[in-house]
Amino acid sequence: MSNKVVILSDSTCDLGEELLKKYNIHIIPLHVNFDDESYLDGIEIQLEDLYKKVEEKKKLPTTSAASYGEMKDFFKKYLDEGYDIVFDHVAFSYNQKEKVLSVVYTGISSKMSATFNVACSVREDLDKERIFLVDSGNLSTGIGLVLLKAATFRDQGLSAKEIAQKLEEIVPRVKSQFVIDTLEYLYKGGRCSSVAYVFSKVLKVKPLIVVREKTMQVGAKFIGSITKSQKGMTNMFLKDFPNIDKEFVFITHTLAYDGAKYIKSLISNVSDEIENLYETIAGCGIGSHCGKNTIGILYIMKDEIVKKQENVV
Repeated sequence: MSNKVVILSDSTCDLGEELLKKYNIHIIPLHVNFDDESYLDGIEIQLEDLYKKVEEKKKLPTTSAASYGEMKDFFKKYLDEGYDIVFDHVAFSYNQKEKVLSVVYTGISSKMSATFNVACSVREDLDKERIFLVDSGNLSTGIGLVLLKAATFRDQGLSAKEIAQKLEEIVPRVKSQFVIDTLEYLYKGGRCSSVAYVFSKVLKVKPLIVVREKTMQVGAKFIGSITKSQKGMTNMFLKDFPNIDKEFVFITHTLAYDGAKYIKSLISNVSDEIENLYETIAGCGIGSHCGKNTIGILYIMKDEIVKKQENVV
């Protein structure tokens, strides 16, 4: 086994070009499909472009994982250069359903699981001793947090196997939560009934989506403005703050620049204690499912997250 390690993922990690370069992490893009038009996420299409196309075409795109051939070439390039591989991916459960005001969330798991299945097949066919797959059980910069930890361990000189083992310990401690401003995209994508969509508009319900046990769940339902909802989510973060790993914290959003600025103001009293506070724009994966003005706070707890039922706020 070589001493060289490369950290890989796909574009669902939402780290952005600057952070990928800074931490020397390499990704393979998803495909974003509008009928017979296909674009590489983050390369040929950005989130703002996606929303413009949705307005033009009056329909949502589909997303698909890299093909077997694309993934094999991606892995083989680094193996041929003498690297062992740590690939952080997602393997959500498919059929988990969570109702919010009769909203049924089937999540974005089909694409994610496809990535997992392809990576497993490629690993079997290339080199099982040099390719280590880590299921982050998360989405967006919840995956990104695990990747940055992997990069830290790599820079400390750990082997790919050792990195993978350490990441398995971190995965249950990653806390991802997003406030969704409108159910429009969930409705258009068939993940929300028309009745639920109308009632959410009338009652101004903003669901807080959390990731627990490798599934998307509803952590809370905020009633009122998006600002109130963002404050509620931030208060949850501040409550957790004494018990979080302060090396990395993400504020990730779908063009919710005002929301990001507001959240930063709410956490200004503690932000100096965070070693690396990053604001990132989500990619086309989460952006096409959750819609504009979605925003999340993502971080790692010092201890494994205790599952609990959260309430309407």
